[in-house]
Amino acid sequence: MTLTVLLVTFAVLLLIGMPISFCLALSSLAAIFFLDLSPLVVLQRIFAGVNVFALIAIPFFIYSGEIMLHGGASERMVRFARALVGHWRGGLGQVNVLTSLLFGGISGSAIAGVSAVGGVLIPKMKEQGYDADYAVNVTVSASTLGLMIPPSHNMIIYAIAAGGGVSVGTLFLGGILPGFVTAALLMVAAYAVARKRGYATTAFEGWAMIGDSLLAATPGLLMILIIVGGIRLGIFTPTEASAIAVVYGLAIGFWVYRELGIKSFWKITSNATRTVASVLFLIAAASAFGWVLAVSDAPAAVAEFMSSVTDNKIVALLMINAALLILGAVMDMAPLIIIATPIFLPIAQHFGMDPHQFGVMLIMNLGVGLITPPVGTALFVGCAVGETKMEAIMRTIWPFYLAHLGAILLVTFVPGFTLWIPEMLS
Repeated sequence: MTLTVLLVTFAVLLLIGMPISFCLALSSLAAIFFLDLSPLVVLQRIFAGVNVFALIAIPFFIYSGEIMLHGGASERMVRFARALVGHWRGGLGQVNVLTSLLFGGISGSAIAGVSAVGGVLIPKMKEQGYDADYAVNVTVSASTLGLMIPPSHNMIIYAIAAGGGVSVGTLFLGGILPGFVTAALLMVAAYAVARKRGYATTAFEGWAMIGDSLLAATPGLLMILIIVGGIRLGIFTPTEASAIAVVYGLAIGFWVYRELGIKSFWKITSNATRTVASVLFLIAAASAFGWVLAVSDAPAAVAEFMSSVTDNKIVALLMINAALLILGAVMDMAPLIIIATPIFLPIAQHFGMDPHQFGVMLIMNLGVGLITPPVGTALFVGCAVGETKMEAIMRTIWPFYLAHLGAILLVTFVPGFTLWIPEMLS
């Protein structure tokens, strides 16, 4: 009955348009009242949700992403990607995917990817004769690559939610190959759609242009190597790496690219502060919600239900993927990681899945939720940037959904896609 009160209250608040963080907190409060406990329990759980040292890395990584976004890195990455793949079929669509892959290593955010890459490329694609739905489809589908390429603050949230035995450094490394595989599949989808629609190709700009644009983009790209390499070599912890990323980003923006100034610095700080406050409040509220779920024995109930349905590993893992895709479409990513991890991770481990592999699979599934209605925040932003109705997008986005689903299945059933790089570098 407690679980019913919790979920019904949450659903009602969500349907009337209340922000997701308040839905989580207020539904938790309703369940606490039903259990005849003190409302202070909710405040205690909210405080406990953010009173975790490892969470310090999240504000710093968000801040470093904002710095690199406004510090000139994104434009140089677009230039490099255009020189490298702009002459392929689909032209700027291929550039869009590659830029999102590169930019993901800086921002770690799908929303930032849509805003930064889409803000530059969607208008250019429309000017050069690409249909608006194609431009938006490519942009929003590729924006989720930032969730897999380190540094991803969502991986830090998962590592905390999973408890001991999950390494942030291993998660960072484990997301690299799935990120590149997903990008390759998205580029195939972009090529197929472009060929069907007869989009023109452009001339190859030459190896000299590739070299020049790579040189210009290298300072920004080095951030990925510094963060992942430093963590893996034991030079600094993930939390220390996040602070180093901020210092490095400021140095690049002020003294290398020279596109940061005092006014832009305050704008960056303001943007990052708003984002951090939103993310941490979501995490705090989700912690209270997750505690009530645990008290209600929801994880055990889900495990019992799945075991009653099947004891086949393939079917069970497909059921987990389906559940995550559905949940991701109706709920924001950060709180869902905290809520879904204690429910589905034990089931996945029961069938022999490594927790790092599960973490990457979880994030990939929830990433698809960011581009799926009705919540689909990255999809909403892409439609706004592209000045396109969501109905038009949903009619033609299915090849890119198939690319994502193909990558998810590879990660689910081929452990090497996640674990090969960490094992090779261990």
